[in-house]
Amino acid sequence: MSQSMLNELMQRGTDLLGSDTAIMCGAMSWVSERNLVSAISNAGGFGVIACGAMTPELLDTEITETKKLAHKPFGVNLITMHPDLMQLIEICGNHNISHVVLAGGLPPKGSLEAIKEIGAKVICFAPAMALAKKFLRSGVDAIVIEGMEAGGHIGPVSTSVLAQEILPALAKEIPIFVAGGIGTGEMIAAYLEMGASGVQLGTRFVCAHESIAHPDFKKAFMRGNARDAITSVQVDPRLPVIPVRALKNKGTEEFTRKQIEVAKLLDAGDIEMGEAQLQIEHFWAGALRKAVIDGDVENGSVMAGQSVGMVKAEESVVDIIASLTSEAEIALSR
Repeated sequence: MSQSMLNELMQRGTDLLGSDTAIMCGAMSWVSERNLVSAISNAGGFGVIACGAMTPELLDTEITETKKLAHKPFGVNLITMHPDLMQLIEICGNHNISHVVLAGGLPPKGSLEAIKEIGAKVICFAPAMALAKKFLRSGVDAIVIEGMEAGGHIGPVSTSVLAQEILPALAKEIPIFVAGGIGTGEMIAAYLEMGASGVQLGTRFVCAHESIAHPDFKKAFMRGNARDAITSVQVDPRLPVIPVRALKNKGTEEFTRKQIEVAKLLDAGDIEMGEAQLQIEHFWAGALRKAVIDGDVENGSVMAGQSVGMVKAEESVVDIIASLTSEAEIALSR
């Protein structure tokens, strides 16, 4: 009975995604690539490739390799500020990608229409009620409300507050996925009962066997506690720095120094604001790769959500999804 209840609560989400469960994997640069994405989709969840700063050529290759491994649908996450966004959408169209997830702010003019034209469903992040309503009017197929407990780039409001504000008002009008700080099936059940169509988890999947993250990166997660996942500090109000949540280390201190360095270049007139923002983003891309791929968890960026304290062991994707759904079913039966 609890299993049928879980299926019923996830129905809109699974219908939209074409997956067995409405559990999406958050797009994590360097982590959400062909191996993890295909494993999650094949296990009944919904994997999403993190395009990040990839060139169109690199994304083309990544999708091609993912299709060789995945026998169920998967999506692609694109950053709205990417200079080649329209080209990346075209690449997704060439591969008949079923779902495109847009992150990083308001989509530029024409991008939503371009995604619709390639026949893909479009999912957008809405960190506030006003934005959620705007996306609803724009005709997007679903939204993700992600709270500040999440890892990586985050907004200012907690998941629980966003859920209380947005789900009762909009859940009947559009499928909504909740993200940020979710680490157990009990929490999944709670948001589904509030009206969510599904959830998105990132941190929980980092230590999957199928994740290519360096063993030292995974160990840092398994050692970490919720309070260790802190947000970056904005040194200069002129710098458009979106806060990033990561495990505290020398890398977080290095980011503070980087901001001071970029601010001085701005003061001297040596760079424009656009270049300043680009330098900040490049810092994160390099620091994240250093940690995820090279295993330098002291100097790199160990981006993690506050649910990191619930990650205690390396498991297969199949086991992670099975335990999450089992916990959700038990919670619903209560």
